[in-house]
Amino acid sequence: MNAVPTPLAAASTSGADLLLWVAFPYICLAVFAVGHVWRYRQDQFGWTSRTSQLLEHRWLRWGSPLFHLGAFMVIAGHVVGLAIPDSWTEAVGITEHTYHTTAVWAGSVAGVAMVTGLGMLCARRLLTRSIRLGTDRSDKLLFPLLTATVLLGITATAAHNVFGPGYDYRATVSVWFRGLFVLQPQPEAIADAPLLFQLHALTACLLFAAWPFTRLVHVWSAPIGYLARPYLVYRRRTTPAQAPTAPGRPRPASGSRRAA
Repeated sequence: MNAVPTPLAAASTSGADLLLWVAFPYICLAVFAVGHVWRYRQDQFGWTSRTSQLLEHRWLRWGSPLFHLGAFMVIAGHVVGLAIPDSWTEAVGITEHTYHTTAVWAGSVAGVAMVTGLGMLCARRLLTRSIRLGTDRSDKLLFPLLTATVLLGITATAAHNVFGPGYDYRATVSVWFRGLFVLQPQPEAIADAPLLFQLHALTACLLFAAWPFTRLVHVWSAPIGYLARPYLVYRRRTTPAQAPTAPGRPRPASGSRRAA
């Protein structure tokens, strides 16, 4: 007997849904993969993020750790929420209520830390003239796109799961996300999701497409200890007039010359 398609899939899947939730994500993933190969072949030694500590360090001292730590927590939360089915977490004894409560509050803390750090880094880049002049075109694309993606995710969580009635994205958005990677796309799973979650998903796809052409590629060359490593400290080279002298030995005059 032939399987009969479900009414949900037959009724809600349209050409626009296929374009937005199947074609567009696959195009972005293809650009992500091919772009990394191209970047590695063309700019293998340019993967590291250029330091600007010499130009300004006060905002960098707080903004960079907050952003990187918050980003690490946000990525970890997305991996658990999108890639792991709810049946798996329930199988290990984590109830749906416990998961959502933990995800909402831990995600909120991580999101606030990431937004605070990103805001400090953006303000630093805009307000410090020397850094602003050194901002290339990829950064001008990356920072607004990254900011929009993060803010849409936080707004969606706050509007629906903190101050709203609650929304189980693991039954819709997560199903769509996993379907892309197993080559069984289910656009109907996200087609009826709230608009904020849809916009967050679309900007995330754009971020993946822009990834290989921006400074985000330094993620792949950074070790796990990157978050805790100390900053590179730049010191001025000691001049002869400032060099310490041995006890009892007179310091030569700055204008003296060595005898021929």
